[in-house]
Amino acid sequence: MPIPKGPHLEFEQPVVELSMKIEDLLKTSEINATDVKDLLAKKESMQKKIASKLTAWNRVELSRRSGRPYTLDYVSNIFTDFTELHGDRCFGDDPALICGLAKFNGQSVMVMGHQKGKDTKESIRRNFGMAHPEGYRKALRCMKMAEKFKLPVITLIDTMGAYPGIGAEERGQAEAIAKNIMEMSVLQVPILCVVIGEGASGGAIGIGIGDRLLMLENAWFGVISPESCSAILWGDSSKKMDLSETMKITAADLYELKIIDRIIREPLGGAHWDPEQMYRILKGVLAEELETLNKIQVDALVEKRLAKVTSIGQFAG
Repeated sequence: MPIPKGPHLEFEQPVVELSMKIEDLLKTSEINATDVKDLLAKKESMQKKIASKLTAWNRVELSRRSGRPYTLDYVSNIFTDFTELHGDRCFGDDPALICGLAKFNGQSVMVMGHQKGKDTKESIRRNFGMAHPEGYRKALRCMKMAEKFKLPVITLIDTMGAYPGIGAEERGQAEAIAKNIMEMSVLQVPILCVVIGEGASGGAIGIGIGDRLLMLENAWFGVISPESCSAILWGDSSKKMDLSETMKITAADLYELKIIDRIIREPLGGAHWDPEQMYRILKGVLAEELETLNKIQVDALVEKRLAKVTSIGQFAG
């Protein structure tokens, strides 16, 4: 398994150094199979130990880690016959949120998700995965198309939030997200949502209302990032590590609170250490979940979806 490209996170460094040592030894003729096996076992043990001690902030760092698969990586490795659809028919297209028709295990589906860039040029073009209102209107247009042709909708969430710029607000950012929430709540087809990285604020919820909400093990999901929360409360980001624990934004926290329905385990070290295995894991989970949803009558599906959404939160008189 190749070593993920840097920059490496601080807590990853011991594993990276051991992996480099193993690679160097494999290039020599002096090492035997037993030595290799022992070193690989040591590496696995080290990764398990690190994984058991990860803090909430560590998981936020992993969700943003360079080399982690993005939406189009999952689309190209899990789905077939993907045809991207463009434009909201009101203003324009938004490269930060991709939508398209595809086949999943032979079944036609509508798939969509936030797309970040893998280099500076692409990151700027994709607006760092922060969608504009036209992105959410495009998503809704495609969801209504899916409803018309009775296709399941699969959404992949990975965003720091909807773009907060003046232009986006002038074009109705809040209204676009609110309309998506309303329409997704009653959409007459199965909706499967997966947080694959960051799931921040309305930017995530704009494509995050569904029958099942799943999260990768090292993703986070919340109303605001820990840094932004710290900046609002204290004027800087110094409290981000403490707040990441308090805010309950990890998959384990949200599963315990019954906000999400399932945690998807990642390869040891995170999805970026073995993307191919991550694709296989997610494909298996999607197949299982979609098979279950396809068996439920549409009316019952929508009723359960509404009950699920309205049950979130606590109210005091």
